[in-house]
Parts: sequence; C-alpha cells; structure tokens
Amino acid sequence: MQTIETDVLVVGAGPAGLTAAAFLAKHGVDALTVTRYSGTANSPRAHITNQRTIEVFRDLGIEDRIRAAAVPNELMGNNVWATSFAGQELARLKTWGTGTHRHADYTAASPSAMCNIPQHILEPLILEAANEYGAQVRFSTEVVEITQDADHVHAVVRERTTGTEYRIRAKYAIGADGGRSTVAQQLEFPLRGEMGLGAAMNIWLEADLTQYTAYRPGTLYWMAQPGNDYWVGSGTWICVKPWTEWVLLCMYNPEDGEPDTSEASVIERARATIGDDSIDIRIKAVSKWQINHVIADTYQKGRVFLAGDAAHRHPPANGLGTNTSVQDAFNLAWKLAFVLRGHAGPTLLDSYTQERQPVGQQVVDRAMQSVRDMLPISEALGFRPGQSAEEGWDTVHELFSDTDAGRRRRTGLDDAVQLQNYQFNAHGIELGQRYHSSSVVDDGTPFPPPVRDPELYYQPSTHPGARLPHAWLEHHTRQVSTLDLTGHGRLSLLVGEGGQPWRAAANKLASELGIELPVVSVGVGCEYNDVLREWTAVREISDGGALLVRPDHHIAWCSPDLPEIPLEALRTALSSVLH
Repeated sequence: MQTIETDVLVVGAGPAGLTAAAFLAKHGVDALTVTRYSGTANSPRAHITNQRTIEVFRDLGIEDRIRAAAVPNELMGNNVWATSFAGQELARLKTWGTGTHRHADYTAASPSAMCNIPQHILEPLILEAANEYGAQVRFSTEVVEITQDADHVHAVVRERTTGTEYRIRAKYAIGADGGRSTVAQQLEFPLRGEMGLGAAMNIWLEADLTQYTAYRPGTLYWMAQPGNDYWVGSGTWICVKPWTEWVLLCMYNPEDGEPDTSEASVIERARATIGDDSIDIRIKAVSKWQINHVIADTYQKGRVFLAGDAAHRHPPANGLGTNTSVQDAFNLAWKLAFVLRGHAGPTLLDSYTQERQPVGQQVVDRAMQSVRDMLPISEALGFRPGQSAEEGWDTVHELFSDTDAGRRRRTGLDDAVQLQNYQFNAHGIELGQRYHSSSVVDDGTPFPPPVRDPELYYQPSTHPGARLPHAWLEHHTRQVSTLDLTGHGRLSLLVGEGGQPWRAAANKLASELGIELPVVSVGVGCEYNDVLREWTAVREISDGGALLVRPDHHIAWCSPDLPEIPLEALRTALSSVLH
C-alpha cells in the first residue's frame, strides 16, 4: 500500500479544516487535507460571521472577498417576532451591533464588520485562498483508520470514487471532521455533555418576501403561533439572500414521530408562517439535525488535535459555531508552523487546549443558556403546547389590549426581548476572548475589572492573553489598524514614542533564534502615527513600554516601561512564549 509523507494531516474540510489548511499553507507547512465529502458545503448551514472571524480572514487576505459575497451588517439588524410575515408583528430587537446604543461599540472595537455569509458561500472562498497558498485538499477521501505513536500519526484513507486505499504518515494531525468525528472516536478523545437535546429540520427554499422584509431588514424572523413553545417558535426564517432565499428552521418532538419532509408538507409549513398564499415557494433541500451540548475535555492527545465541531457541539444560538471553529484553526496553525520550523519547542502545542478548550466551554454553555432564555418570550406571548387556535389568538389579543393584563404582559414581553441581547448583541463573548496558558507570560496582575457586563460588552486591554486592541493609525497618509501591524504568521513587537532601545534587542534576538520579529513604532508622531490618540487611550503601557504580540493577534507579553536591560527582558519573554 502506498504511503504519503506529510508534516500535518488535516481531516475534514469544513470551516475549521479549510482555515487550518489555508494558514498552514500560508505559513509554508507541508500539509495534506482530506475530506470524505465530494466538495464544500452544499447548503447554507451556519451563517453569522462575527468581527473576530472576519479579522482572521483579514489576516488570510480574503476579507474583501468575504465582504463582496456576504449580506452586509447593515442588512442584519432587525430581529423580528411576528405571527407570520403578513401577520401581526409582536416584537423587534436591533441586533449584531446595528442598534443606536451598540453600533459605536462594534465599530470602535474592530476594523472589520460582522456579516451574514452562509456556509455554502463561505467555504469555497476559504478553499480558494488555501489553493492560492498551495494547499493540498483532497475531496472524496475518507479516513478509515487513524493511530499514532511517539513520532508520527498513521492514517489509512480511502478514495470514495475508486475504492483505492493508501497510507498517510504525518508528524501531526488535526481532526476537523465535524460532530461525528472519526478522529475523536478512534483516538478516544474524552467528550462530555449530552446529545439529542432537541430535534430540528432545515427547509432551504426560495420565496420572494421583499414586501415583508425590505422595510425591516434582518437575518432572523421568528414566527410565533398558538400551540407550541419551541425556542424557534413555529418556525424561524433565516435570510440566505435578501429577500428571496431562506432557511426555515423548525423544531419537532421525535416522540410524536418524524416530520413529513415531502415537498407538499414543507411548503404547507412555509405558507403557514408566511401568511400570504400568493407567494410562490420553491424547495431546494430539506435536512434534519439535533441539538447537542458536548465539549471535549482536551483538544490534544499526543500528536493529534481536535478543532471545530469535532471538539465542541452546541445549538446555533449566538451564531458562534463556525466562528469558534475558524478561530480554533487560527490559534493552532501558527503554533504547528513554529514547532515544525524549529522556532519553538513542542510543548508550545500544549497551549492550544489551555486556550481554546475554555473558549469552547464558554461557547457551548452560552449557546445553551440562550436557548433557555428564549422561553420567556413564549411565556409572555401565552403560547403553549396543546392549546386551541382560538385560545392562542385570544392571548395575542389580550397582549395588545388596553387592559391591566395587557399592560403587564407587554412589560413581560419587553423584558423577555431585552434578555435576547445576550444572544444577539453579546459583543464580549464574540470578541473578548482572553487566554491563560504557557504561551502567555503572566505579569502577576489580574485583568482589568469589567466596567460593563463582560458578556454584552467587549473591553479592550493589553494585558497578556488579551487580543490586541484595535485602533486606527496613520501611515504615509494611509489608514491602518493596529491589528494590521501584527499577525501573518510572525511575532511582532509594538513599541511607543520612547521605544527605540527595543529595536536593537529585537533584531539581535530575531537573528539568534532565526525568527521574524518586526518592531513597529506606534504612537504620537511615530512611524504609525496615533493621530486620533485612540491607541494612546487603550495601550496601557508607557512611551517606553513594549508589547509582544503573537501571530494570532493575542498579547504574549507586556513590558509596561523600558527596563534597564531590554535585551534580557525580551530574551526571557521569548524563551517563555516559545518554550
């Protein structure tokens, strides 16, 4: 049997696998990606793409392509609850940072805007970038068996089109093969949580709903009708293409039997929540899935790592699934590159689990809590299983009545809708990830205490482990973000107005270690001119201080002031960060 040698085997070509493939190729790593599927995603699936993920794609060089293909942030904002598209609107919430009170928070925090880009449109763009960097991606190739020893990972793969089998021997492997991960199963990664917490159906369809949506543009339209209290109501409409292409998400109880997925039946479901029988409907695909609440205890076993849904599985609430998967790969790819090039010791890879597993746990728990937090809306609307249609509509009439009961219920509904900010405006969850690991030099101080709710609001900080804060700078009349000065597979040292002594130290150490370590002068009147004083306001270091920033834009080490011997301070920091 033929054996192929490679440095990294990536199993799976969804958002995590493709992102890993693209960055490994960009970093010059010999990697081979295989997937059992014949191509990229064939249906919309995930769609919300948050600022941190767009920053990852910015680093990859495809932010403009993503923007061109996506529904822009300004068309995402209205989260609508109604009895049907043509029926009575029940409530509305401005979401994804588009509201008057949140828009400035989002624009100040990142050079990149959130967008709505369905998975079947996103994945080909990541694949395109991977191919441009020279990645090897093999479709219709499934892993039959995977094992490892002290020095290598060994896999047997099969071409599904021909039945041909061959071996792959790699120094490392990434299991990014989804919620039914062969890698996680065969290598017995410890998973905890619950599977099958709910059953759902996606109906991908075309229907021109412009008259009901263009005046209240949004990503999600929640249709609530008598007879159920599901968190998605009687069906939630997810915008794929304004305003003519959609996914209708419906929940069902398997104890009552499986839903009828015939074209006639799903069209009837769609008509019931549109409320206008004149609308033409064309069904594109129907699929079923289940809600899980699962997290891997560790993302690493020996030379094998998990990323994406192989490591964390949760409902789509908060729109964090693909985002977390892409960010897993961004964290891991540079570490593998540094270790394989000999720029870091292999224990650097231990920091992947240390950093990403807590993020995965937070995401899984937040998503489940957001599902639970939808119940107060159903309760405020008065809808419940088993009620008659007449009883249900009576509750709606009372809700909007000029009565004490109506006023109390409207207050309850308002409170329930405001609770949804923790799902739809959770900026701190989306952008505020902070790492504690062996690849971050602890300075002995705590993170600055939050001044606002840390789930709802992102708080910039240059404390070690935080993502580098964004600030706009001027460089030769060109506007540049602080994030643009870092990343791209290399460490960076940011210094201020008095930071010249750091330059000689960094140059000497870069030569000794054989690494890239650009020194960037950022401040008032510096090479990167802080003309707006935005950076000065958030940098948390003096003019003579320095920040060592990792390739994933997280701060590895901070020197608040200029030490007596910058060379030794920086040498100690690099030794710790790179193991």
